Amino acid sequence: MNKAELIDAMAAASKMTKADTKKALDAFMGVTKKTLKKGDRISLIGFGSFSVAKRSAREGVNPRTGKKIKIAAKKVVKFKAGADLAGTVK
Repeated sequence: MNKAELIDAMAAASKMTKADTKKALDAFMGVTKKTLKKGDRISLIGFGSFSVAKRSAREGVNPRTGKKIKIAAKKVVKFKAGADLAGTVK
């Protein structure tokens, strides 16, 4: 499902217009980005939680040449599904 299909499905389920649904989805994504950029966590009970984790520097191997390379440390976004969400995909 892409963003347009998600907006269509959300609009149908909520009986909102597609324009209002797009605004709501864009607002959610914007707030999520700002919150994670600050290093905070977003927790939606039953759905899941978004957080930022630090991935330390490490050595890797270039698959094309086989040479060892250094991979820099970075921050990554993590999502952990909540119990309700995890239970629906079983």
